[in-house]
Amino acid sequence: MSSLFPESSLTRSSSSRTMFNTAMTVVAFICGALVLLPLLAVLSYVLIQGFSSLSLSVFTELPPAPLRKGGGFGNAILGTLLMVGIGALISIPFGVLAAIYLTEFSSSKVARWVRFATNILSGVPSIIAGVFAYGIVVLTLVKLNLGSYSAFGGGFALAILMLPIIVRTTDEALQLVSQDLRQASVGLGATNFQTVTQVVLPAALPAIVTGSTLAIARASGETAPLLFTALFSSFWPEGLFKPTASLAVLVYNFATTPFKNLQSLAWAASLILVLMVLITSIIARWATRQKA
Repeated sequence: MSSLFPESSLTRSSSSRTMFNTAMTVVAFICGALVLLPLLAVLSYVLIQGFSSLSLSVFTELPPAPLRKGGGFGNAILGTLLMVGIGALISIPFGVLAAIYLTEFSSSKVARWVRFATNILSGVPSIIAGVFAYGIVVLTLVKLNLGSYSAFGGGFALAILMLPIIVRTTDEALQLVSQDLRQASVGLGATNFQTVTQVVLPAALPAIVTGSTLAIARASGETAPLLFTALFSSFWPEGLFKPTASLAVLVYNFATTPFKNLQSLAWAASLILVLMVLITSIIARWATRQKA
């Protein structure tokens, strides 16, 4: 009795599928390499240029005058940490609390609209956040005679950019917590507030830390909002309501000058900025691994 599926046809079908899978694997590998190529090119160029300009003085000294050797950008490092810290202090509590409300207490209709608004805010260009912070903070300080450009204004602008990232990641992390944990906590007599604070939040904490560090990494490299709010200063930070230097603005200012010593400092600052983003990304990966 002859077979309904000849062996030759099965062999040809299997061979064609194998060739197709091999071809698609090669195409996927090539696409992955093309995606990594710009990243590797940028990183290698920054590393080569930055390490050649790196020295201990760049961490401890102030920017030099044009054509003068030496100097550094310690004030910009300190100013960046200060403004990112202010942005984190503003955005992390508000973002986490907003996500808790969306996931645990709000109605589905309210949550849907708030999530939609958060998605829109995450797509707003950073320069728009800078203009908004300029109108809210800088002009208000001018009217109150408390100053104008300031570290607080820069931190406020960065908080606007960090907020949607924190809300979205925290919201998703809370939704991934099993409902069985919530039901077990309620079954043991815990209130809804106790369930959220003592069961749900600890379970979602690694993902919340991941979202916060990713938001900090994004804010660390922003330039446009700081041009509108913190401006720049060649001196050490003098307070929260004074113009403050930052690494991103320093790179923008020094890279466009015709002076070689300032351009070398811009490359060194670019390297420090990349390392800061890399460290925060490593922390995010570590937090994700801890969750697993």
